[in-house]
Amino acid sequence: MHFELTKKFVGQVINIIENKDNKAAITLMEELHAADIAELYDELDIEQAKFLYLLLDAEKAADVIAELEEDDREKFLEALPSDVIAKQFIEEMDSDDAADVLADLPEKKKDEVLSHIDDIEQAGDIVDLMNYDKDTAGGLMAKEFISANINWTVEECIREVRKMSEEVDEIYFLYIIDDNDKLTGIVSIKDLILNQGSTKIYDICNHDVIKTNTEVSAEDVANAMDKYDLVSMPVTDSIGRLVGRITIDDVVDVIREEAEKDYQLASGIVEDIETTDSVIIQTRARLPWLLIGMTGGIVGALIIGYYQNDIIKYVGLALFLPMIAAMAGNVGVQSSAIVVQGLASKSMGVESISKKLLKELFIGLINGIICSAIVLVYNIITADSLALTITVSSALFIVIVFASVFGTFTPLILDKFKIDPALATGPFITTANDIIGVFIYLTIGSIIFGMV
Repeated sequence: MHFELTKKFVGQVINIIENKDNKAAITLMEELHAADIAELYDELDIEQAKFLYLLLDAEKAADVIAELEEDDREKFLEALPSDVIAKQFIEEMDSDDAADVLADLPEKKKDEVLSHIDDIEQAGDIVDLMNYDKDTAGGLMAKEFISANINWTVEECIREVRKMSEEVDEIYFLYIIDDNDKLTGIVSIKDLILNQGSTKIYDICNHDVIKTNTEVSAEDVANAMDKYDLVSMPVTDSIGRLVGRITIDDVVDVIREEAEKDYQLASGIVEDIETTDSVIIQTRARLPWLLIGMTGGIVGALIIGYYQNDIIKYVGLALFLPMIAAMAGNVGVQSSAIVVQGLASKSMGVESISKKLLKELFIGLINGIICSAIVLVYNIITADSLALTITVSSALFIVIVFASVFGTFTPLILDKFKIDPALATGPFITTANDIIGVFIYLTIGSIIFGMV
């Protein structure tokens, strides 16, 4: 059942904490999923959250910490001793989650926590993972997986699965390696069960393995797993040795984080921020594009000022300035949003930039004809100036076509120069098209009215 956090529920929890009612708190925590407890922690102060946390069993405590947002987790961990962090949840976590948690700690405390981990092999795995960039397959992978030698029988492999099942939470595939630990194939658990125990694993394994390398970007891994509908993907080092695996839950986190980052960029926010961040941090993230937008407004005002004599002389021109600017911005954002979506999902295909621009040109022509025709009919009915009617319709047509092409061209160029194309869906496109749209409109108006 879906859990809904309400103000009333938070109040009840705080009341339990203030009364130090351990029994009620334990009962409450047993009924909630780890993700729900993490959501609840966002509404509590550090001491209140610490009270609840220390009542959790080790396995659930580890799950809760893994579910917390990075900023909240960092603040929470600062309030706990190093030995508690190690014993209470690091030893209960998968290596990838443990590495993510430790990465948030200061160097001194990180070393202290590692020194309290009894399992030296586990500590070594965590240290290895922390050496990888967090935005690569190496930083995303977990060291927990089940492998079998290519020379083993099915019976030996099943024995290995049983032996390792306590250490590996989700078992999707058995990874087959040679004597040098190089990945040579995979076998599904279903195939393992359906074959005779004496069958050589070499004879039933799939040698066509979709894998990744430790240095591949996390975003590329997510796209590959989405494309091939994988629930897990093996990770190899530079010489082909199996070193880890990435599961679908890790990929979902990557996709969500990328979507949040792109949405913020498209909104003109230059840093990754949360609603709980301070006023200073949020202001710093928002201000740059606001200043750019303001500069664009000043440029637009200068253009209008340049044509002010025409506007004063032909007042009707001013009536359609907001519409021209709005249409230019909207069309540009639509075009750029489609391109950015295609680039993010790797679904753009192999068409050249010129073909993509040509396609968008045709779309712009169709939209421009329809919109300018509607405005033409409206002005014929309501306006008493033929010059104004022709100016608005022709300018609108040109602006829509230009904005369509410009909105497509900009993210493609940004992507070509390895700049996040999501920038093109935000204030940049809107501001640029507003300025250019107003300039086109007033220039055409000046020419047509000058001819009358």
